[in-house]
Amino acid sequence: MKTFGTMVAEARRAIGMSQKELAAKVKKDDGQAISPQYLNDVERDRRNPPAAYLIVQIAAALNIDKDVLCAAAGTIPEDLRKLAASHPEQAQEGFRAFRKKMNK
Repeated sequence: MKTFGTMVAEARRAIGMSQKELAAKVKKDDGQAISPQYLNDVERDRRNPPAAYLIVQIAAALNIDKDVLCAAAGTIPEDLRKLAASHPEQAQEGFRAFRKKMNK
């Protein structure tokens, strides 16, 4: 199984984007871009995956589905978390269907 960092690095390289270019597209809460060194550490799994709002930006910049990238980071997107909490039976059915599909 690929790590979050590996998925980001492979997707970035596949579209010919440098770490510096990707880092410039991902903004922290204060509006400043993340540093290329921080991104390098994430890609090399020297840091834990970033916060969900940064994952969403990374996914958009790399044209990766945010849900897939969140799953690789070990998180559940906020919208899905809310749906699961408000509809636990349907969430359980969805998880069963997902597991069945992935085990084929």
